[in-house]
Parts: sequence; C-alpha cells; structure tokens
Amino acid sequence: MPTVSVKRDLLFRALGRSYTDEEFNELCFEFGLELDEVTSEKDIISKEKGEEKAKGASDSVLYKIDVPANRYDLLCLEGLVRGLQVFKERINFPTYEKIIPAEGEGQRLIITEETVKIRPHAVAAVLRNITFTKERYDSFIDLQEKLHQNICRRRALVAIGTHDLDTISGPFTYTAKAPSEIKFKPLNQSQEYTASQIMNLYRTDNHLRHYLHLIENKPRYPVIYDSNGIVLSMPPIINGDHTKISVNTRNVFIECTGTDITKAKIVLDIIVTMFSEYCEKPFSVEAAEVVYPNGKTHIYPELAYRKEKVKPELINKKLGISETPSSLAKLLTRMCLKSDVIGNGNNIEIEIPPTRPDVIHACDIIEDAAIAYGYNNIQMTIPKTYTIANQLPLNKLTELLRMDLAAAGFTEALTFALCSQEDIADKLGMDISATNAVRIANPKTTEFQVARTTLLPGLLKTIGANRKMPLPLKLFEISDIVVKDPNTDVGARNYRHFCAVYYNKSPGFEIIHGLLDRVMQLLEVPPNEEKGYMIKATEGSAFFPGRCAEIFAKGQSIGKLGVLHPDVITKFELTMPCSALEINIEPFV
Repeated sequence: MPTVSVKRDLLFRALGRSYTDEEFNELCFEFGLELDEVTSEKDIISKEKGEEKAKGASDSVLYKIDVPANRYDLLCLEGLVRGLQVFKERINFPTYEKIIPAEGEGQRLIITEETVKIRPHAVAAVLRNITFTKERYDSFIDLQEKLHQNICRRRALVAIGTHDLDTISGPFTYTAKAPSEIKFKPLNQSQEYTASQIMNLYRTDNHLRHYLHLIENKPRYPVIYDSNGIVLSMPPIINGDHTKISVNTRNVFIECTGTDITKAKIVLDIIVTMFSEYCEKPFSVEAAEVVYPNGKTHIYPELAYRKEKVKPELINKKLGISETPSSLAKLLTRMCLKSDVIGNGNNIEIEIPPTRPDVIHACDIIEDAAIAYGYNNIQMTIPKTYTIANQLPLNKLTELLRMDLAAAGFTEALTFALCSQEDIADKLGMDISATNAVRIANPKTTEFQVARTTLLPGLLKTIGANRKMPLPLKLFEISDIVVKDPNTDVGARNYRHFCAVYYNKSPGFEIIHGLLDRVMQLLEVPPNEEKGYMIKATEGSAFFPGRCAEIFAKGQSIGKLGVLHPDVITKFELTMPCSALEINIEPFV
C-alpha cells in the first residue's frame, strides 16, 4: 500500500480542527485508511543516517498514512482532506469543470508518427491562474512522484511532465529523434547536453538511473518541443530546465506521455482535479487539444462522469445490513459517490466522478457503502447455509506426519516446485521424456524449466548448500509433485509425496528403512503382504545396483527407497553416501 506523509499541523489546518493521535487514527480507520506512523523529518533522518545527519532537520510532526493502492485521489494532502471532509459531511463533493477555450486560443499538442514504436500516447491540460504556496508546490511535486511509483509503474506506462506555460508558446510537438539530434539543458543543470550525454549523466543518479532502461536501447528518443524549438521534456527521463515550474508559476501546462492511454488519462484527471482548487476559478481545468498522426483530434482532460445503478436490496444482502435506500444513498455520497434514490426506491443512481477510476463494478460501490456504514457496525450473524469448516484430510495427514517426522530427528525442508530439466532427468539418470514432466512454455531461467516430478532433487540441492553443517544431515519434505494427466481438465495432476534423505559418512540405509517403518506405524499399516506394506528388491536409475527396493502398500506401488548411485551424488556436488526414501501418501487418506 502507498504511504502518504503529511504534516500534522498543515492537515489539521486544512481540516478546520485538531485531533489527538488516537482520534485521527480512529477517523482514518472509519474512512478505510490506516495511520501507520507518527514521526518527524528529524526522526526519519536520524533512523536512516544517524543523529549527526539529522541536525537542523524539521521537528514538525508527520503523519504517515497507508492508502489503498487503487485510491489515487488520496495520494496527496488535497485529495485526503477533500475525502475526509466529504466523509464527515462538512462539505459537498465539488463538481469539476472542463473549460474549452475559443478556437485558436487553446493549447495544442501534436503527436508525430515517429513516436508510435516508442511511447505512442500523449494527453495534456492547463491549470490556469493557479496560486502556489511552498506547501502546495511541494504537494504538487510529491503527487507526481507517488503516481509515477504507483499507477505509472515507475514511468513504464506513463510519465508526467509539468511546465511553466508562460515561458513557452504552443502549439507543442511530441516527436522522436535520434539521441544525437536532441540537445537541451536538463532540469537543474547548468549547461546543455545531447540526449546521449544526458543518459550518461544520469547513469549514476540515485533517482533517475532507474528509468534509463525504458528508452536507452531505442534508436530514437521521445521529445516534446514548443513552437520555437524549446525542449519541454525528454519523457520518461527528465524535463527541460527552461520550463521549470516554481512557487511563482501562474499557468501550468501538464503533459502525460506513455504506452497506456487509459492510464495516461487517469493520471491527468487525478493531477488536475487535485490541484484545480487552487485556480482562480476553483475546480476548473483548461482543456488542451491533442492531434494524432492520422489527423484525428481529441480534447483532454476527459473529466468523465458516469452513472451506475445498484439495487438497495443487493447492497443490504451483500453486507448483511438492512438500511433504507435513502440511507444507503447518503452513505455512498459520504464516500464521494453522489447518489440519489430513483424508481420508487427500487434503484440507487450513483455518479462516479473522474477522481474515482477505482470504481469499476457494483462490488466497488458496495465496498464503499460498507466502509461508510462501518465494518464494526455490521452485526455478526450465523450464516443461513449450514456448513462446518474442516481441514482437508490430505492436509491434516500431512501436518500430523510433519510433527512426527520432526520428532524422529529429521529436519523439514521446503524447496521450489519448479526446477530444471537436468535436476529431474539427467542428474537422476533418466530421460526427460520418461519423467512425464509439465514444462514451462517460456522459462525465464534454466533453474525453473519444469514442474518437479520428484522431491529428491530439491533435498539433494539443499544438502549441497549446507555441506558445512555437522553430519549427519537428515532432511525430509512433504509437498506436491506435478505430472501430466490428459484425463484432467488442466492436463496435469498433483500428488502429495513424502521424501526423506540421510547424508553421512556411511549410507545409513537402515535409518531410512527404519523411518519407513515408523511412518507406516503412524499410518497404522502393518508389515504384511495382504493388507499391509512390503518392500521388494528392484532397480532404479537413481539408486545403487542391488541397493534399491520398491514399496508396496494397499495393493499398489507407492514409491522407492535405497542407497543413491555415486553418479547421482556427484552430479549434485555431494561427496558422501546418501540414502533416500520417497513415497506417495495419498493412498493413506
């Protein structure tokens, strides 16, 4: 969950009243948030860098508030205060207005064909006659960073650029050029650099180096120019210094470029709705025209309102409450979803504002109704469906065996369900086709090519990584293996296996055999041929000739035990003899 840091005094001033830490924590909980920490800038620096570095830092109290990842409207002080004030019914939720300038007077952003293969989408808007203070400016910059880390996926999907409109003139051109052809002075730098030099310059920058990979291997870099050839930005890396905004900026040109047009529109809507309250005409945004390579045009921001209908009985049924339609409409209005009862109380019509892109389905509306009602206020009732929860028998057996195997002196290991083809085939002296393994279509690494068909390789690799531990090493694992099965709907089937390995200077076959007897004793399976278990001499590619036995129980083969072949031990980089046991425990459920 994203964490928003706000100054307590600034927050209380905006809310119009003060709270104790406990009271504000309770308010956050009611609104579906969490007050994570009460700290200060000085405390943060002191913890991270030491008290010496913290000298001179601010002692102002900071509230760190955890916000749901899909609530982009709460990522800044402005949105947080607006949401809480509406929730407490102190203000009405504002209506956002898109102002479309007269023809020829508005700003235009022209997208060229060169951007198609790099970052093809762009949207834009203008915050006209805005008034910044130091706190508002800091919040404006911080919101952009929060969005970059969240919905923008570290600028991979969307990159935000904000510019002082009074220092440039439109129309603006969004194009792509060879790195050697782009030259400008980057933000907060003292001289001009080519795009290639800029990439080298920021290769060691703690902040910007994480974004270089997004375009550095492209033949062309995206860039935005104004009508005089001044560079506004080279997205998604850096803005130009010429258009840098400050506390004194009055008109802000906002552009969002990216690979996902839907995300770009959401990001633009969030920025302009959060800070349009500081414009001369509050909650108004000047639209900009975007011209696409095919000649089509579109006006942004969209600031789209839409209406949804939800039946009151559905909300009551899902939440286990019995509120009237008008009461439910009031609850939703408190969550910034303006609602009215229509159709003789049969429906509630909800207006979804542009600040709430997280509302996709009726269940999102019902969730907001639950938050406003208060989860703690929902009465606990016995479900009408009479069912008693119970542990799956296979899982219960697994847990019981784990306890007793640990009591027998063996240590449990948990290994990866995916492994390499070499682990389950070559190293065990088998052909991969004989393993019946499920293969990964596009493995990212050779270590994870197939789903394991046996637990043995994982335990041997675990021993290999712990060879310096005192001998003997006695490990076990009870987990699922996967094999192909054309008779199932997914083409594969899981089996719960138990595997144990004994590693010492002597093979210790008698110890593994004794462990098998103990497991069978626990499972109440007697050692006889008819109704119990028995072992018969056999051969296995992974086992030493004449030192392998097949285990039969309940009339079927359930696994093998024996001394591992020296070649197997060597291939897993082990140097001492090893005995192993592996059985399928599902027949005993």
